[in-house]
Amino acid sequence: MVTRKKRKDTSADTWRIVIADDHFLIREGLRSILEGEDNLQVVGEAKDGMELLFLLDELKPDLVLLDISMPNLQGIETARLVKIRHPEVNILILTMHQEREFVIAAVSAGVEGYLLKEDAPQDLLSAIQQIRHGKGFLSPILGKTLEESHRLLNWALKFALDS
Repeated sequence: MVTRKKRKDTSADTWRIVIADDHFLIREGLRSILEGEDNLQVVGEAKDGMELLFLLDELKPDLVLLDISMPNLQGIETARLVKIRHPEVNILILTMHQEREFVIAAVSAGVEGYLLKEDAPQDLLSAIQQIRHGKGFLSPILGKTLEESHRLLNWALKFALDS
């Protein structure tokens, strides 16, 4: 299990953010949204996981916005390596992948949040603030999906045990 060192958060502090996504337009759009906020600063961008790992020592971010599907080093493996090398860095996965397997793998890697790109326009800043205050974040639709999966599993187990 990875031990996490959280940086002290005060509302006056500016949170340093690195964006890791292989699509230039996504990085630019995220930068545009984040730079409109007083307490958030984009300090760097990476187009893949390898580039992100090289940037972390130099940039010392508080948060990484990390895509899953990237060339050279996929996001889940990148998250694992970030948590080993820099356990104090928070990670918010920002992806199109809704499948439960991806969510479970990301959480197992130690990420603090999982946000679907389709939810980003309305939930990105909220997700960042929740993570900043020591809480996790999961896209609302995924919470419903995982809850339904859990209920279905419980029903199946009950059915199997009653048989």
